[in-house]
Amino acid sequence: MTGVDTRRARPSRNRSSSPLAGVRALVGRSATALGQWLRRPLTSLHLILGVFGLLTLFGLVMVLSASSVESFTADGSSYSVFSRQLMFCVPGLLLFWLGLRIPPRSLRSLAPAALIIGALSLVAVLLVGDVRNGSRAWFVVGPLSLQPSEAVKVALTLWGAHVLAARRAVMHRWRYALSPVVPVTVVLLTLLVLQPDLGMTVSLGIVLIALLFFAGAPIRLMVALSIGAIAGAVVLALSASYRLSRISAFLSPESTDPLKAGFQSQQALYSLADGGLFGVGLGQGRAKWSYLPNAHNDFIFAIIGEELGFLGAFAVLALFATLAYAGLRIAARNTDPWLKLVVATSTTWLVAQAAINISYVVGLLPVTGLQLPLISSGGTSLVVTMFVFGILANAARHEPEAIAALKQHGQGRVARLLRLPLPQPYKAPATRPPAQRGRVR
Repeated sequence: MTGVDTRRARPSRNRSSSPLAGVRALVGRSATALGQWLRRPLTSLHLILGVFGLLTLFGLVMVLSASSVESFTADGSSYSVFSRQLMFCVPGLLLFWLGLRIPPRSLRSLAPAALIIGALSLVAVLLVGDVRNGSRAWFVVGPLSLQPSEAVKVALTLWGAHVLAARRAVMHRWRYALSPVVPVTVVLLTLLVLQPDLGMTVSLGIVLIALLFFAGAPIRLMVALSIGAIAGAVVLALSASYRLSRISAFLSPESTDPLKAGFQSQQALYSLADGGLFGVGLGQGRAKWSYLPNAHNDFIFAIIGEELGFLGAFAVLALFATLAYAGLRIAARNTDPWLKLVVATSTTWLVAQAAINISYVVGLLPVTGLQLPLISSGGTSLVVTMFVFGILANAARHEPEAIAALKQHGQGRVARLLRLPLPQPYKAPATRPPAQRGRVR
């Protein structure tokens, strides 16, 4: 017999690992495609527009779902709160367009006037404002109510960046880092405390800290201001009985009494627990049936977790994480120092406000009353946040690579329909001759 090898051939190791190799290849191709997309000149703009559109649509849907019961109980129609939110979208989209269209140089020139008007509005609201939930913070015009403190955050961001960008060479000196931004902010914070509005006070404090941090203020100054802010927050929390009750409710949240502060937080946790992974279904939540107060406003994230489950809540977190990435990317890629400061600060307070809202809904922080941007019900907050997103999109169009791409390939149909001007590259102001420069002491 001729020798024939009758042993069965062993499967090759490459074949046995082919499914794993296929997965690795797919992940590799996806990572390469993502990297190539992120390197495109207009990626920042597309990210901001995508996050803005998704948050706005998602917010409208959730406001409709979360407010339907309360709207019907109060007004006999399940759409009353949703209709007001939808109505505020009209001026909000107009301001988004203005923020997208106005040249950064023109916007910067308006910053001092905007801050003065904002400060005067805080004084006026203390005199003629309407009291709601123990805070005199709203102007009421017919069926509409406006909260001027929301716009003051934007005014302080624009003006603070205007001052600090001009002083970036001497920000290491405390005198130039502190004055005049810190004293002016202290005045605005005092006006907010007089309303009183602790949540908006915290939000404005975040704007100040972000401005100084991204402007390059000394770390010791940042630490000192942070310690002072924490001490001030503790004093404010202990100076009023309703604030103290919120702290007590945070430390011991078990409460079944609707009249106690811990009841709302406890009901929010029940709602999140009921949602599970996939939720009970859009519109099918039970918490909004008078179990969870302010379900469509401060605690709308609990309704998201109940009706859309962990996946819906994670989608919200992913959108705000994308906003953080896109905003800081735009700030890093811009050459205009003022625009860099505005974008970085605006991104910080938007994401920080969302983080604070979500944290107190899930029981990680005491309740402060800050809304979830673009999602919570609230007309003034919606309009102001849309304007800020317009500024972010405008800054994305002013990235040097984006300017070059738009000039080379032209603008798309949507940009031409919106009559957006071609962005112009940043030109640094002319410096004086050395003989004419004053010495900085």
